[in-house]
Amino acid sequence: MNINEFYPVFLQSKNVVIDSRKIEKGSLFFAFSGESYNAAEKAKEAIENGALAVIIEDEKYSDPENNIFYVSSTLEFLQNLAIFHRDQLTIPFIGLTGSNGKTTTKELISNVLAEKFKVQYTFGNLNNHIGVPLTLLSIREEHEIAVIEMGANHQKEIESLCKIAKPNIGYITNFGKAHLEGFGGFEGVIKGKSELYNYLKENQQKILVNHNDKIQVEKTEDYHDKITFGTPDSDYNFEPVFKDHFVGVDYNGTDIFSNLTGKYNYDNISAAVALGLHFGLDIFEIKNAIENYFPSNMRSQIQKKDNITLVLDTYNANPSSMQVSLENFKTFEGSKLIIIGDMLELGDESLKEHQNILDFAKSCGFDEIITVGPNFKKVNQTGNAFENTSELIEVLKANPIKKDNILLKASRGIALEKIIDYI
Repeated sequence: MNINEFYPVFLQSKNVVIDSRKIEKGSLFFAFSGESYNAAEKAKEAIENGALAVIIEDEKYSDPENNIFYVSSTLEFLQNLAIFHRDQLTIPFIGLTGSNGKTTTKELISNVLAEKFKVQYTFGNLNNHIGVPLTLLSIREEHEIAVIEMGANHQKEIESLCKIAKPNIGYITNFGKAHLEGFGGFEGVIKGKSELYNYLKENQQKILVNHNDKIQVEKTEDYHDKITFGTPDSDYNFEPVFKDHFVGVDYNGTDIFSNLTGKYNYDNISAAVALGLHFGLDIFEIKNAIENYFPSNMRSQIQKKDNITLVLDTYNANPSSMQVSLENFKTFEGSKLIIIGDMLELGDESLKEHQNILDFAKSCGFDEIITVGPNFKKVNQTGNAFENTSELIEVLKANPIKKDNILLKASRGIALEKIIDYI
């Protein structure tokens, strides 16, 4: 089976799925096998459940007459189909990566552009070698713009994803201390994320640049095709504004407030506003989009629970994002408790980075500090250090928290959001 022959089948499909439980009438099912199961065994059942076609990599289950097609690699076929489909599309593609804030930025940009265009964008956090092709294959003839998030935890991953997504405009939110183990340190992070710049430069595409970020400026100073924001000499200049705990931007006297907390989200909002202006939206369309975006993904969320203000930021954590979250939280009025969990994938730097964050947290003057996870427990010698979330929950059942403000911040693997019901 080759891509040219199969492409008409794809065009007839309703959607592309890799989970047999999500098959509906007209689905195209890619049967990805795991170490302990052979997904090709579900091919016949998938067709019976309404799948238009199934792609498998176990030849003995091949049945072309019933649209069950054998390929040597399901992943490679998925990626090549996505590339072929991408080559048929002439709409603008915006590619995003970065250490922190890329998902929030993606959603803000998509919300803004949706005021004027039919936008398709990365679902949830499907930003890897499987997620990016799936997003591309969800783009159909009615869509007018695509926003593609690209994640990475090692060198050459962004380069590979760029070859699939082929962005026309690219933006790196920032360079932070994330995935240090895979990238080989902070310099490795800069090199790995900059693979997006390399692709855009080699293919004469546009780069969105935050002039307040020295690394972005340095990495793009030799390139001419840029959209810039952040300072008076930029294409678009914004000033940060604040209302209660929420951050926004002022553009030429128009205040645009978000439902996001933290000055660190100022850059994310600015990027979305800049792209909105670049694509011809007026400032009031942009204002409407930003002010009607409500985070619901455990990123910079503020919740009220009884008389407690709860800041929920538990989807991801690294030393860079942890520090700015703590800096923001210390500005809250009233008593403050932080519950911080381990930052994962830091490799040899893990112990040092956890100690640095704990020391910084102590310097902020919070009323109480609780840590969760084995890495923090190695550096936190107090009675407020817990091995895991379950241990903390047992304590909270008998000792309710009595603070005005609580920050929850941790890497996703700690599942710190589980304690919300016990606060």
